Amino acid sequence: MSELSILQPVVALAAWTMVMWVWMYGTRLPAMAAAKIDPDAFVRDPDLALDRTLPAGTQWKAHNYNHLHEAPTVFYAVALTLFLLGEGDDRTAILGWAYVALRILHSLVQATVNKVMIRFAVFALSSAVLMALIALAARVLLLGTTA
Repeated sequence: MSELSILQPVVALAAWTMVMWVWMYGTRLPAMAAAKIDPDAFVRDPDLALDRTLPAGTQWKAHNYNHLHEAPTVFYAVALTLFLLGEGDDRTAILGWAYVALRILHSLVQATVNKVMIRFAVFALSSAVLMALIALAARVLLLGTTA
C-alpha cells in the first residue's frame, strides 16, 4: 500500500484545482452579472478582456486556476512516473505533500492579497520541491538506483 502514497497528493492537488474552479466561478459569475457583461461580446471583440472589465480581485482566482494547469502538470507526470517505477512510497509522498501544500498556499496568496513577492517565494519553493521529485525519478531511470 505504501507505493500508493505518492498518489494521495496527486488526488489532493486535483481536488484543490476544483476548489479553485468553484471559487473562480462563484466570484466571476456574480461580478459579470453585476457589470452586465455579455459573454458573447468577448468572443466577437478580441480587444475586450475580462481583466480590463472585472475587478482585479475577481480575476485573481481565474489567474490562479490557470496557474494550476501549468507547473502542476509536471508534478502529475513525475508523481505518476515515480508510482510506475515503484518509488511512490512514503518518502516520495512527503515531497508530494510539500508540493501540494505550497501550491495551495500559492493559491490562497494569489486569490486573496496577491502580493507578487510572496507568491514568487512560495512558487520558487514549490519549484524546488518539484525539482527534487524530478531528480528522484531521473536517478531511478538513469542510474537504476532507488530513491
